[in-house]
Amino acid sequence: MKGNIYPDFIRVFYTNFKFEGNNLVSHVKGVDMEITYDVWTAVAGLKYAGLRINKGNLGVVEDFNKVQYYKSCLKNQNAQVRTCSVRGLRLDERLLALIVTWILTPRGSNHSVLTEEDPMYIYCIMKKIRINWIHIIKEHMQKAMRLSDYHYPYAILISKFLLYFEVNLEDETSELVNSTQEMNNDSLSKMGFTKIGGKWVSKDCDHGASSNAAADLDEEEHAADMDFQHEDQRETNQGAGTSAGN
Repeated sequence: MKGNIYPDFIRVFYTNFKFEGNNLVSHVKGVDMEITYDVWTAVAGLKYAGLRINKGNLGVVEDFNKVQYYKSCLKNQNAQVRTCSVRGLRLDERLLALIVTWILTPRGSNHSVLTEEDPMYIYCIMKKIRINWIHIIKEHMQKAMRLSDYHYPYAILISKFLLYFEVNLEDETSELVNSTQEMNNDSLSKMGFTKIGGKWVSKDCDHGASSNAAADLDEEEHAADMDFQHEDQRETNQGAGTSAGN
Protein backbone atom coordinates (compact mmCIF):
# COMPACT_ATOMS: atom_id res chain seq x y z
CA MET A 1 0.00 0.00 0.00
CA LYS A 2 1.03 3.59 -0.67
CA GLY A 3 -0.33 6.91 0.56
CA ASN A 4 -0.27 9.37 3.43
CA ILE A 5 -0.07 8.21 7.01
CA TYR A 6 -1.19 10.24 10.01
CA PRO A 7 1.03 9.34 13.00
CA ASP A 8 -0.97 11.23 15.63
CA PHE A 9 -4.27 9.70 14.57
CA ILE A 10 -2.75 6.23 14.33
CA ARG A 11 -1.81 6.52 18.01
CA VAL A 12 -5.35 7.66 18.81
CA PHE A 13 -6.75 4.75 16.80
CA TYR A 14 -4.75 2.24 18.84
CA THR A 15 -5.54 4.03 22.11
CA ASN A 16 -9.29 3.64 21.47
CA PHE A 17 -8.96 0.27 19.77
CA LYS A 18 -11.23 -2.58 20.93
CA PHE A 19 -13.39 -5.41 19.64
CA GLU A 20 -17.17 -5.47 19.57
CA GLY A 21 -18.23 -8.93 18.51
CA ASN A 22 -16.28 -9.78 15.38
CA ASN A 23 -15.66 -6.16 14.44
CA LEU A 24 -12.74 -3.92 15.23
CA VAL A 25 -13.91 -0.51 16.49
CA SER A 26 -12.20 2.74 17.40
CA HIS A 27 -12.94 6.43 17.81
CA VAL A 28 -10.88 9.18 16.15
CA LYS A 29 -11.58 12.91 16.16
CA GLY A 30 -15.28 12.52 16.95
CA VAL A 31 -15.84 9.75 14.41
CA ASP A 32 -16.89 6.26 15.48
CA MET A 33 -15.27 3.63 13.29
CA GLU A 34 -16.72 0.12 13.12
CA ILE A 35 -14.61 -1.92 10.75
CA THR A 36 -16.89 -4.66 9.49
CA TYR A 37 -15.93 -7.34 6.98
CA ASP A 38 -17.44 -5.19 4.23
CA VAL A 39 -15.12 -2.33 5.21
CA TRP A 40 -12.10 -4.64 5.05
CA THR A 41 -13.11 -5.63 1.53
CA ALA A 42 -13.71 -2.03 0.42
CA VAL A 43 -10.46 -0.66 1.87
CA ALA A 44 -8.01 -3.53 1.58
CA GLY A 45 -9.64 -5.93 -0.86
CA LEU A 46 -9.66 -8.69 1.77
CA LYS A 47 -12.42 -11.17 2.51
CA TYR A 48 -13.05 -13.05 5.73
CA ALA A 49 -12.22 -16.48 4.36
CA GLY A 50 -9.44 -19.03 4.65
CA LEU A 51 -7.40 -20.56 7.46
CA ARG A 52 -7.43 -18.68 10.75
CA ILE A 53 -3.86 -19.28 11.83
CA ASN A 54 -2.71 -18.20 15.26
CA LYS A 55 -0.53 -19.48 18.06
CA GLY A 56 -3.30 -21.48 19.66
CA ASN A 57 -4.58 -22.92 16.40
CA LEU A 58 -1.57 -24.34 14.56
CA GLY A 59 -3.35 -27.62 13.81
CA VAL A 60 -5.50 -26.14 11.06
CA VAL A 61 -3.20 -27.77 8.48
CA GLU A 62 -3.32 -31.51 9.03
CA ASP A 63 0.00 -33.20 9.84
CA PHE A 64 1.94 -29.92 9.53
CA ASN A 65 5.16 -29.95 11.54
CA LYS A 66 6.75 -26.51 11.72
CA VAL A 67 10.26 -27.72 12.55
CA GLN A 68 10.30 -30.36 9.83
CA TYR A 69 8.96 -27.88 7.31
CA TYR A 70 11.54 -25.29 8.32
CA LYS A 71 14.33 -27.83 7.81
CA SER A 72 12.95 -28.68 4.36
CA CYS A 73 13.27 -25.00 3.39
CA LEU A 74 16.99 -24.76 4.18
CA LYS A 75 19.61 -24.46 1.47
CA ASN A 76 21.62 -27.05 3.34
CA GLN A 77 19.27 -29.91 4.13
CA ASN A 78 21.87 -31.51 6.41
CA ALA A 79 22.45 -28.44 8.55
CA GLN A 80 21.88 -28.67 12.29
CA VAL A 81 19.05 -26.36 13.32
CA ARG A 82 19.52 -24.42 16.54
CA THR A 83 17.58 -21.27 15.65
CA CYS A 84 14.65 -20.99 13.25
CA SER A 85 15.54 -17.78 11.45
CA VAL A 86 15.53 -16.30 7.97
CA ARG A 87 19.22 -17.02 7.48
CA GLY A 88 19.90 -20.23 5.61
CA LEU A 89 16.54 -20.45 3.84
CA ARG A 90 16.28 -21.03 0.10
CA LEU A 91 15.58 -17.93 -1.98
CA ASP A 92 11.77 -18.23 -2.36
CA GLU A 93 11.21 -19.14 1.27
CA ARG A 94 13.57 -16.41 2.47
CA LEU A 95 11.80 -13.73 0.46
CA LEU A 96 8.44 -14.91 1.79
CA ALA A 97 9.79 -14.94 5.34
CA LEU A 98 10.90 -11.32 5.00
CA ILE A 99 7.50 -10.34 3.56
CA VAL A 100 5.79 -12.05 6.51
CA THR A 101 7.98 -10.49 9.20
CA TRP A 102 8.19 -6.97 7.71
CA ILE A 103 4.82 -6.47 5.96
CA LEU A 104 2.12 -9.04 6.70
CA THR A 105 2.79 -9.43 10.44
CA PRO A 106 5.31 -6.65 11.15
CA ARG A 107 7.17 -6.57 14.41
CA GLY A 108 9.46 -4.04 16.02
CA SER A 109 12.51 -6.25 16.31
CA ASN A 110 13.90 -9.69 15.48
CA HIS A 111 12.65 -9.69 11.89
CA SER A 112 15.07 -12.51 11.19
CA VAL A 113 13.59 -14.78 13.88
CA LEU A 114 10.56 -16.86 12.95
CA THR A 115 7.67 -17.12 15.38
CA GLU A 116 5.72 -20.36 15.70
CA GLU A 117 3.16 -19.15 13.14
CA ASP A 118 5.59 -17.89 10.48
CA PRO A 119 6.54 -21.27 8.92
CA MET A 120 2.84 -22.07 8.49
CA TYR A 121 2.25 -18.73 6.73
CA ILE A 122 5.14 -19.51 4.38
CA TYR A 123 3.88 -23.07 3.82
CA CYS A 124 0.36 -21.92 2.99
CA ILE A 125 1.57 -19.22 0.61
CA MET A 126 3.88 -21.68 -1.17
CA LYS A 127 1.07 -24.28 -1.41
CA LYS A 128 -1.53 -21.64 -2.39
CA ILE A 129 -3.67 -22.43 0.64
CA ARG A 130 -5.97 -19.52 1.42
CA ILE A 131 -5.21 -17.64 4.64
CA ASN A 132 -7.71 -15.47 6.50
CA TRP A 133 -5.60 -12.31 6.60
CA ILE A 134 -8.38 -10.26 8.22
CA HIS A 135 -8.29 -12.58 11.21
CA ILE A 136 -4.50 -12.51 11.37
CA ILE A 137 -4.22 -8.73 11.05
CA LYS A 138 -6.84 -8.21 13.77
CA GLU A 139 -4.97 -10.60 16.07
CA HIS A 140 -1.70 -8.84 15.26
CA MET A 141 -3.20 -5.43 16.06
CA GLN A 142 -4.36 -6.78 19.40
CA LYS A 143 -0.87 -8.13 20.07
CA ALA A 144 0.55 -4.67 19.34
CA MET A 145 -1.41 -3.36 22.32
CA ARG A 146 0.52 -5.72 24.58
CA LEU A 147 4.02 -5.57 23.10
CA SER A 148 5.71 -2.18 23.20
CA ASP A 149 8.20 -2.94 20.40
CA TYR A 150 5.49 -3.46 17.76
CA HIS A 151 5.28 0.31 17.13
CA TYR A 152 1.71 0.68 15.81
CA PRO A 153 1.68 -1.71 12.82
CA TYR A 154 -0.32 -1.26 9.59
CA ALA A 155 0.00 2.53 9.53
CA ILE A 156 -1.09 2.89 5.90
CA LEU A 157 -4.02 0.52 6.33
CA ILE A 158 -5.27 2.44 9.37
CA SER A 159 -4.84 5.74 7.53
CA LYS A 160 -7.02 4.37 4.74
CA PHE A 161 -9.64 3.44 7.34
CA LEU A 162 -9.55 7.08 8.49
CA LEU A 163 -10.20 8.21 4.92
CA TYR A 164 -12.99 5.65 4.46
CA PHE A 165 -14.82 6.95 7.54
CA GLU A 166 -14.23 10.54 6.42
CA VAL A 167 -12.28 11.62 9.48
CA ASN A 168 -11.31 15.29 9.02
CA LEU A 169 -7.60 15.14 8.20
CA GLU A 170 -7.20 18.71 7.00
CA ASP A 171 -4.11 20.46 8.40
CA GLU A 172 -3.12 17.31 10.31
CA THR A 173 0.49 16.13 10.37
CA SER A 174 1.05 13.49 7.71
CA GLU A 175 3.88 11.58 6.11
CA LEU A 176 3.86 10.42 2.51
CA VAL A 177 4.76 6.81 1.92
CA ASN A 178 5.35 6.64 -1.82
CA SER A 179 7.53 3.58 -2.09
CA THR A 180 7.05 -0.10 -1.41
CA GLN A 181 9.44 -2.64 0.04
CA GLU A 182 11.40 -3.93 -2.92
CA MET A 183 13.84 -6.79 -3.28
CA ASN A 184 16.28 -5.63 -5.94
CA ASN A 185 19.45 -7.23 -7.28
CA ASP A 186 21.57 -5.62 -4.58
CA SER A 187 19.28 -6.95 -1.84
CA LEU A 188 19.43 -10.48 -3.23
CA SER A 189 23.21 -10.28 -3.53
CA LYS A 190 23.53 -9.22 0.11
CA MET A 191 21.31 -12.15 1.08
CA GLY A 192 23.90 -14.53 -0.35
CA PHE A 193 22.48 -15.19 -3.82
CA THR A 194 23.92 -14.65 -7.27
CA LYS A 195 22.37 -14.69 -10.74
CA ILE A 196 23.63 -17.44 -13.04
CA GLY A 197 22.05 -18.13 -16.40
CA GLY A 198 19.08 -15.89 -15.61
CA LYS A 199 18.36 -17.73 -12.34
CA TRP A 200 19.12 -16.65 -8.78
CA VAL A 201 21.02 -19.33 -6.86
CA SER A 202 22.95 -19.47 -3.61
CA LYS A 203 26.50 -18.20 -3.95
CA ASP A 204 27.65 -21.28 -2.09
CA CYS A 205 25.15 -23.64 -3.71
CA ASP A 206 27.87 -26.25 -4.25
CA HIS A 207 28.16 -26.67 -0.51
CA GLY A 208 24.75 -25.51 0.65
CA ALA A 209 26.12 -23.53 3.58
CA SER A 210 24.74 -20.15 4.59
CA SER A 211 26.55 -17.17 3.14
CA ASN A 212 28.10 -14.65 5.51
CA ALA A 213 27.02 -11.90 3.10
CA ALA A 214 23.46 -12.33 4.31
CA ALA A 215 24.43 -10.64 7.55
CA ASP A 216 24.67 -7.33 5.70
CA LEU A 217 20.91 -7.39 5.12
CA ASP A 218 19.83 -7.61 8.73
CA GLU A 219 21.79 -6.67 11.81
CA GLU A 220 19.42 -8.75 13.91
CA GLU A 221 20.69 -12.17 12.81
CA HIS A 222 22.03 -12.74 16.34
CA ALA A 223 18.70 -14.27 17.40
CA ALA A 224 18.35 -16.12 20.67
CA ASP A 225 19.38 -19.79 20.71
CA MET A 226 15.93 -21.41 20.71
CA ASP A 227 13.72 -23.34 18.29
CA PHE A 228 11.18 -20.55 17.86
CA GLN A 229 10.64 -17.12 19.34
CA HIS A 230 7.89 -17.38 21.97
CA GLU A 231 5.76 -14.25 22.13
CA ASP A 232 4.23 -15.22 25.47
CA GLN A 233 7.60 -14.96 27.18
CA ARG A 234 8.01 -11.41 25.94
CA GLU A 235 4.48 -10.51 27.00
CA THR A 236 5.19 -11.79 30.51
CA ASN A 237 8.38 -9.79 30.74
CA GLN A 238 6.85 -6.56 29.45
CA GLY A 239 3.44 -6.78 31.12
CA ALA A 240 0.03 -7.08 29.56
CA GLY A 241 -0.77 -3.41 30.14
CA THR A 242 2.14 -2.02 28.13
CA SER A 243 0.98 0.31 25.37
CA ALA A 244 2.00 -0.18 21.76
CA GLY A 245 4.79 2.03 20.51
CA ASN A 246 6.97 4.67 22.08
